Amino acid sequence: MKKDEYIKISFAPNIENPKDRRFFRFLEIMPGVLTWLTLFLIIFLSWQRPVWIAIFIIVFDVYWLLKTLFFSFHQQAAFKKMKANLKADWLKKLDELPAQNWKDIYHLIIFPMYKEDVEIIRQSFKALADSKYPKDKIIVVLATEERAGEPAQKVAQAIKDEWGDKFFKFLITIHPKDIIGELAGKGSNETWAAKKVKKEIIDQLKIPYENIIVSSLDIDTQVYPYYLACVTFNYLTCKDPLHSSFQPVPIYNNNIWDAPAISRVVAMGATFWYSIQQIRSERLATFSSHSMPFKALVEMDFWPVKNVSEDSRIFWKSFLFYDGNYESVPLFYPVSMDANLANKFSKTMLNVFKQQTRWSWGIENIPYFTFGCVKNKFISWKKKVFHCFNLWEAFWSWATNSLMIFLLGWLPLFLGGEEFNRMVISYNLPRITRFLMTLAMIGLVGSAFYALRLLPPRPEKYSSKKYIWMILQWALVPITMIIFGAIPAIISQTRLMFGKYMGFWVTEKKRK
Repeated sequence: MKKDEYIKISFAPNIENPKDRRFFRFLEIMPGVLTWLTLFLIIFLSWQRPVWIAIFIIVFDVYWLLKTLFFSFHQQAAFKKMKANLKADWLKKLDELPAQNWKDIYHLIIFPMYKEDVEIIRQSFKALADSKYPKDKIIVVLATEERAGEPAQKVAQAIKDEWGDKFFKFLITIHPKDIIGELAGKGSNETWAAKKVKKEIIDQLKIPYENIIVSSLDIDTQVYPYYLACVTFNYLTCKDPLHSSFQPVPIYNNNIWDAPAISRVVAMGATFWYSIQQIRSERLATFSSHSMPFKALVEMDFWPVKNVSEDSRIFWKSFLFYDGNYESVPLFYPVSMDANLANKFSKTMLNVFKQQTRWSWGIENIPYFTFGCVKNKFISWKKKVFHCFNLWEAFWSWATNSLMIFLLGWLPLFLGGEEFNRMVISYNLPRITRFLMTLAMIGLVGSAFYALRLLPPRPEKYSSKKYIWMILQWALVPITMIIFGAIPAIISQTRLMFGKYMGFWVTEKKRK
């Protein structure tokens, strides 16, 4: 199978060669098998070999404690770098670059939209218009969907009337519905938009592709003032700009004061995870809003049009296309987005669960990337093993670790029988695990501290007592890790295992 074929694979049924199709299907099945086998074994061994499980869980809890401390140090380092980068004058840093004319660099901003409220979109465009980068170097595309109907077109036109003259070029695109071979979602929309702007603006003006950085921004994304300048600086100074993506830290601050506690904890958890990944840049893939070279995007034939997790898939597609010569550059600079919020608390909780299930559908990248590594003979074995192991381990941990932490300390006591319950280890197991997990919870203190530091100014409608709830909310972490972490991941892996492929769900955007 040629490279231009396997980098475009979405799922097993799309593969014509029976041998390749069976192998890809095997790779789709295995993540779910490993997760369910793990869950079965911890129950079975708690019944049949409770001493083994007791020893295992103590060792695992020690490992988790060390991992938590490790992440806490990384979180602290990432926070310091981000605060320093927020204070920096990135235009001045660009002016200080030797022998490089940064003013030749254009930014192509693509905002895929569906049925979002005009005020949400307006705030995103206001932030972009207020950004400290020459507006005559910014090309904006508002990528609408035909299936969103006439109201969405009226919103798009209202935005263009208000903001169209603030940038070098402003284009509204309409992604047709029901295109054969496409999944209705963000990836197909932004690919349509990118091809349109390439044909109608970029090629017409003969702008060199290597002078364009394209940013795919969720419609609720509000860039901080120096975001584009920061991306430009990193583009011009990284070791291989044409083979690099640029990942900001997602902070869900737009409506954080209005969102309920569980929604805030889940959102800030994502912020902390991706800030930690900025330190571990060798593991960093693109997520949500990100930037990349337009030249690379054109060479790869743009974003995937059949996948839900197009934001991470474009990184793995790039990695395979360029034979492992591709990386994600951490910016240590934030963009601000919305936490989940709906009109009712119950609807908000449902939306959080559906969003986490969609995020965990990134499991589709495991068979894709593993299959690509087998087919690509030019990527080094070291890179193949490193990235494959990290992908498999990350999604397995997502689905199993929180259940193991919060259940295994007690499961052997209920299933181990009278003989086990008369042992000293049976008496000490819950005490040891409780002590280790209490130590691990110290990391939550750091999370609460950094969460407060990242908060935008408190709205006048809330009293200062709201800060107390912003601290106490972290007691909900055990609940969110299981209900809004492990369970969505298990659902996604089980669906992939049975070939029940997921469609794209657009996260509802609401603000008070």
